[in-house]
Amino acid sequence: MVSPLAALGASTPVLAAPMAGGPTTPALVTAAARANGLGFLAGGYRTADVLAEQIAEVRSDGVGFGVNLFAPNPVPVDPEAFRRYARTVAPEARTYGIDILGTGIVEDDDHWSDKIDLLLSDPVPVVSFTFAVPEAAVIAALRAAGTLVVQTVTSAAEARLAAEAGVDVLAVQASAAGGHSGTLTPQHIPAPVPLTDLLGEVRQAVSLPLVAAGGVATPADVTGALRAGAAAVMVGTVLLRADEAGTSRPHRAALADPARRRTVVTRAFTGRPARALGNGFTDRYTDLAPAGYPALHHLTSPMRKAAAAADDPERINLWAGTGYRHATAEPVGQILQRLASGL
Repeated sequence: MVSPLAALGASTPVLAAPMAGGPTTPALVTAAARANGLGFLAGGYRTADVLAEQIAEVRSDGVGFGVNLFAPNPVPVDPEAFRRYARTVAPEARTYGIDILGTGIVEDDDHWSDKIDLLLSDPVPVVSFTFAVPEAAVIAALRAAGTLVVQTVTSAAEARLAAEAGVDVLAVQASAAGGHSGTLTPQHIPAPVPLTDLLGEVRQAVSLPLVAAGGVATPADVTGALRAGAAAVMVGTVLLRADEAGTSRPHRAALADPARRRTVVTRAFTGRPARALGNGFTDRYTDLAPAGYPALHHLTSPMRKAAAAADDPERINLWAGTGYRHATAEPVGQILQRLASGL
């Protein structure tokens, strides 16, 4: 199936995934487009005003691009479980002079309405959603504004929900993906279904174009996903060390550290399942962290920022998919071209 993304100038079916929290920069998005792919600005954790500035920056480069938003799908935390976890991890934060014991429970929606208003008043070529399927009226309004709508799904059942809501394209994310799972049911850890199998299941359930994501790190992974029915692939982890990425210095170093031999799916940092390189924090707290997003994200965020500034890789979320060994320190364009070399 031909992807509608081709109409947006993505002649090479290797796209740059949105990576919230810093790694995705406007320069990375522009570089992906200039490599004949497509990049997505990461709207997660940004205000509408900051997102608008990044949109303007990429737009000034005259390239096609997308924007990704976290659609609200809160996992309310149990207050007692939250306070217990705060007491448990408080010594980690205290290392940097941060007292989290008085931290209140924050259950925000990441500026959802403001960002939707922005994307309707100043439409962009593509908008993708992660964490939840927005209301059908939101999807219809974006499409009426000329925007292609992409929805992240992690199962055939989620694919059916997204199709019924009226989206144009599905980003099919396997559990091998780095960072947060896009699962619509974050109270549960997604099953470890191989990407090609997951694509087959989703293809049987819906007829929409599919973009494959999760563990795509080599030219063989790209061709395998396309043979399994994807119209394109989306890569993130392999771009974390790219020249244009905003990845923190300790995160970059950890990806290249031969002593780090595993990834884990953990709620320890944010209260929502996410795949990361194992470190001291995941070792100590993965089994203790309650479900609770975004409450745990806000609880641990000051500690993680301080640790990153101090080059401490043991107290930051080292998001990484299973293909992290293939992340290289070179320009985005070279990485994407190599991944497409088997086509």
